[in-house]
Amino acid sequence: MPLQGPQRRLLGSLNSTLPATPYLGLTTNQTEPPCLEVSIPDGLFLSLGLVSLVENVLVVTAIAKNRNLHSPMYYFICCLAVFDLLVSMSNVLEMAILLLLEAGVLATQASVLQQLDNIIDVLICGSMVSSLCFLGSIAVDRYISIFYALRYHSIMMLPRVWRAIVAIWVVSVLSSTLFIAYYNHTAVLLCLVTFFVAMLVLMAVLYVHMLARACQHARGIARLHKRQHPIHQGFGLKGAATLTILLGVFFLCWGPFFLHLSLLILCPQHPTCGCVFKNFKLFLTLILCSAIVDPLIYAFRSQELRKTLQEVLLCSW
Repeated sequence: MPLQGPQRRLLGSLNSTLPATPYLGLTTNQTEPPCLEVSIPDGLFLSLGLVSLVENVLVVTAIAKNRNLHSPMYYFICCLAVFDLLVSMSNVLEMAILLLLEAGVLATQASVLQQLDNIIDVLICGSMVSSLCFLGSIAVDRYISIFYALRYHSIMMLPRVWRAIVAIWVVSVLSSTLFIAYYNHTAVLLCLVTFFVAMLVLMAVLYVHMLARACQHARGIARLHKRQHPIHQGFGLKGAATLTILLGVFFLCWGPFFLHLSLLILCPQHPTCGCVFKNFKLFLTLILCSAIVDPLIYAFRSQELRKTLQEVLLCSW
């Protein structure tokens, strides 16, 4: 929130982008190439954050309420919802404070503002790291349930799952604190980009392997029942579509933010890279969209969770 450019801070401040305008336009000057800048209205940013807050609170409430959902997979989904909630809450809080400061409603000392900015940045960074960790954890859990089905309960014992969850929380808080403290070091950005690539590769390898096994299993069942080829192809297309949604949403929502960090390493002063930096608020908005889509992909597809959610909503009325 203090005047920091996107090249100066790890996450940057939302006020490092130009004021929101309701159009998509080209910005030019005499020394820089034309830049395509997508302006995100403050109202849209806040609305997406609030939708994500409500959605993820419902997921956490439903899992906490229904004991049938107290299993490793749903614990990971619940933690993902908690950190998606924190990502949304932190971004909405930062935006709200900035708007209040610009309107002159909120006045505070620079030192207090700096401390608040550091706290919010730690929350945002830690929540992002944790969200990526739990997306990877969900992929690992599904992989074990398919390839080690008979040993699943001995591998994914609840004490072991809780230790993994606590470890992710601790590592996320510590790493985000270090990242914010040493934001001006290239190694910090490199670590974050490497972590994102590692999570992307992990999820891609696991889900592709799971799809291959599922198709192989479907072919075996089809041969057993002497069914025809189109049925296998239909199953394969459905599985490929699911895989595309899982990895596509992950890459499209998180990729631009980490592209931004990569360019900070590779070409922080280049005018073309500067065009990418001007869309930083768009990249944060895409992460908010990820926090909205995650419950739709990982939680609301469960019939048991939907039923519990319906009961929660009916009771609230």
